[in-house]
Amino acid sequence: MPKRLRKVGRRINRTDLAIERRIGRIPRSGADTALCRLTAAANHSVLWFVIAAVLGSRRGPTRKAAVRGVLAIGGASLLTNAVAKPLLPRRRPAADALPRFRTLFDRPTSSSFPSGHAASAAAFTTAVAMESPVTGAVLAPLAATVAYSRVHTGVHWTSDVVGGAALGTAIALATRRWWPVHPQIPAQARPHTDVEALDNGDGLLVATNPHAGQDGVDPAEEIVQELPKARIAQIEPGDDLAERLEAELDDRTRAVGVAGGDGSVAAAAALAERHRLPLAVFPAGTLNHFARDIGVAALADTADAVRTGEAVSVDLASVRVDRATRRPFVNTASIGGYPDMVRLRERWEHRLGKWLAAGLALIRVLAEARPLHVLLDGRRVAIWLLFVGNGPYFPRGMVPSWRPGLDTGLLDIRYLRADLRLSRTRFVLSVLTGTLNRSRTYVQREAPALAVTVLGEPVALATDGEVPVTGQRFEFAVDEARLTVYRPESTT
Repeated sequence: MPKRLRKVGRRINRTDLAIERRIGRIPRSGADTALCRLTAAANHSVLWFVIAAVLGSRRGPTRKAAVRGVLAIGGASLLTNAVAKPLLPRRRPAADALPRFRTLFDRPTSSSFPSGHAASAAAFTTAVAMESPVTGAVLAPLAATVAYSRVHTGVHWTSDVVGGAALGTAIALATRRWWPVHPQIPAQARPHTDVEALDNGDGLLVATNPHAGQDGVDPAEEIVQELPKARIAQIEPGDDLAERLEAELDDRTRAVGVAGGDGSVAAAAALAERHRLPLAVFPAGTLNHFARDIGVAALADTADAVRTGEAVSVDLASVRVDRATRRPFVNTASIGGYPDMVRLRERWEHRLGKWLAAGLALIRVLAEARPLHVLLDGRRVAIWLLFVGNGPYFPRGMVPSWRPGLDTGLLDIRYLRADLRLSRTRFVLSVLTGTLNRSRTYVQREAPALAVTVLGEPVALATDGEVPVTGQRFEFAVDEARLTVYRPESTT
C-alpha cells in the first residue's frame, strides 16, 4: 500500500509541475493584475465576509445563506489551518518558477497543502447554495476564480487547491448535521375549495404591524399596492391586535389578514377561527415561521391567493392556562427556560441585535436554570424546559426546524430531562456532536393533547415567541375546528 501511495503522489507532483509550466508560458495581460488583487481580497476570507454582509442585509433565504456561509468558513478555516496544514506539511512552489509580474510580493510561508483560500471559497459558496441555489450559482464562478488565482500567482500547487475545495465543500455539507436545510416545499395541508375570491382585496381586513421585521419597512404600503380595496388596521405599540381587529369587523368583512410576526399571526388566527373567516398571512416579521411552513414566501404570494380564492385547511393548537380561556398558537408553546430566554432577548436586543441577544440569553438561562418539577399526563418528571409544537416538527432528534405537514392533528412534545447527572452538560455535548437523537436527556413524542401540572410556583408560558401569562396547569391540545389559510395553488 505505501508503494502504491508513493506512486500516486509522484503522479500528482508531475501533474502539478506540468500545470505550473503551462501557466508560466501564458502571455502577460491585465488578468495577472486582476488575479493578484482578487487573491489578496480573499485573504482571511475578507471577500466572503463582505458578500455575507450584503446577503444578510435583507430577510429571507439570502440571510440564512449568509449565516450558514460564515459558519462554514469558520469550520473550514479551523480544520485547514489548525489540523490539515500541521499534519500534512508541503513545500510551496518555488518563488522563481513563474514570471515576477505574475507572482505575489508577500508570499505565505505556511504549508502549501491544502489551500485555505480554496477551502473558504468552496465552503462559503456551497453553504450559500444550500439555502439559495440561485445565489450559489452566481457566486460559483467567483469562487472558482479565487481558487485558480492561488495557482496562477504561484503560491499553491493545483492539487492544493483541489484538496482545499474538497475540504471546504465537505465542511459546508456537514453543517446540515447541526443546522438542517429547510426544504423548499410547503407543508402538506388539506385543500379548501369553498373560499371566496376577493377581487383586489374587497372584503379583506388586514392588521399590519409596522414595527415587525425590518426597521422603516411598512408592509401596509405593499399590501395596498397589491390589494387596493383591502382595509388596513395599523397596530401601534400597546395596541391589542385581536381587540383592534374585533372592533373593525363589520358586515363587509369576508376575510381577515395580518402582516407581522408569528405572535401577531397567532392573535389574528384566533379571531379568524372564532368568526369562521379565512386568514391571509402576509410575511412581514423577522422569522415568519408559520408563513414559511404554509408556503407563503412574499406578500405578493398571499395577494395572489386572495384574488383567486386558493386556500388550505390547517391545524390550530391551543393551551388552556389554569382552566381559563384557551390561547391558540400557530407554531410553538413552551414552559421552563425558553420563556426566560425570550424575556432576556427582548431586554437586550435593542442594544445587541436579535440574534446575538438570543444566543447570550440562551447561555445565561442554561447556566442559571433550576429544575422544573412537573406532572406530564400524570407522570412526575424533572425537566429544564418543555416544547410543544403545533404539528410534528422535523428533523427528529434535533432542534425543531420545520413541519412537513400541518394537518396531522398531533402535537410535537419535547423536553430536556433534569433528573439525570450532568444533564445540561450532556445535552450541550450531544448538540455539538450532532447526537441529540441518542441522548437520554432529550425526550420526544407525539400526541393530540398534553396536560402539564407544575409542582411549585407558577411559571411563564411562551407561545409563538411571546410570553403572555403565568400559571401552574397547562392543557395543550389540537383544536377540532380547522383554520382556513390563503395559499397559492402553485405552492402545493
